Amino acid sequence: MNEFRLAHPFVLALLPLSLFFIYRWWQRRWLNATGVLQYSDIRLMSNTPGSLRLRLRQLPNIIRFMTWILLVVILARPQTGRTESIISGQGTDMVIAVDISRSMSVPDFAPRTRLDASKIVIKEFISGREYDPIGLVVFASDSYQVSPPTLNYNILSDIVDKIRLASEVGLEDGSAIGLGISSATNMLRNSTALSQVIIVLTDGENNVGAIDAITATEIANALGIKIYTIGIGQRGVYPLESPDGTIQNITSNLDEETLQEIARIGSGEYFYAADLPSLQAIYDRIDRLERSPIDHQQFTRWQDIGDGWIIAIIILLILERFLRHTIFQTIP
Repeated sequence: MNEFRLAHPFVLALLPLSLFFIYRWWQRRWLNATGVLQYSDIRLMSNTPGSLRLRLRQLPNIIRFMTWILLVVILARPQTGRTESIISGQGTDMVIAVDISRSMSVPDFAPRTRLDASKIVIKEFISGREYDPIGLVVFASDSYQVSPPTLNYNILSDIVDKIRLASEVGLEDGSAIGLGISSATNMLRNSTALSQVIIVLTDGENNVGAIDAITATEIANALGIKIYTIGIGQRGVYPLESPDGTIQNITSNLDEETLQEIARIGSGEYFYAADLPSLQAIYDRIDRLERSPIDHQQFTRWQDIGDGWIIAIIILLILERFLRHTIFQTIP
């Protein structure tokens, strides 16, 4: 980012002082000029057309004043600089795996559904990071890599906004937690960061998929990947409208025992969120737990830009002297 500054801004205090002396000089010159030649009645000359030389007679003085102002500005040392950053250390590579099964549409995070509440909190979590690449995986009956780990948090937040339920995008229902962990692990297996983390958010149990959640977690753990699990949704039975318009009762099938085991094997923690504030508190805690040591230094390279103005000052001074002793020369 380009910046501008004056290295010695206090020098600009000379400008108002200069204006005062210019005014005094101009005043004395005008008073002296009134006594050079007197007319009995100057109205006789009121209709006399003035020449161009007469109308521009103050040009040398104006040039002199401009030269002085430029000189003061140069003494203040105008500079331009480019800010650069040095980041030492490595961030934490993260992947967030989100359940998009049909039960995530239960509105027990009133007035929001489980999925809508999750998207709000995930976006807040993303905006709170700085140097950590974050990826996104969604899973239902299968898992899908939506975004690789990226530092472009604005684009990632837009992608989170566009997450839809599996039924809304023509996918089969289910909660393939094992496949979700596997997809996230594939994203992180070539990571060179000191820390890799998967955050799994679900309201159900691992009921579909070619790999079970525990096996997928053991593979991730062998690669040094830490896993946090978040179970959401109030326990109980909830009415939910099916695609054909009928109302069905949905029972919470949150498998907390498996999620706790995933977190244990994955050297992470398990959290349960029954409402939006508790879900926000969970992500805040993970945010504090997963902070890598980053040394961020900013410095600005400053460069003087007044050197070229010196040439302009010299030209103006030569022009002022030339005009004063030729075209606008006056008799003392």
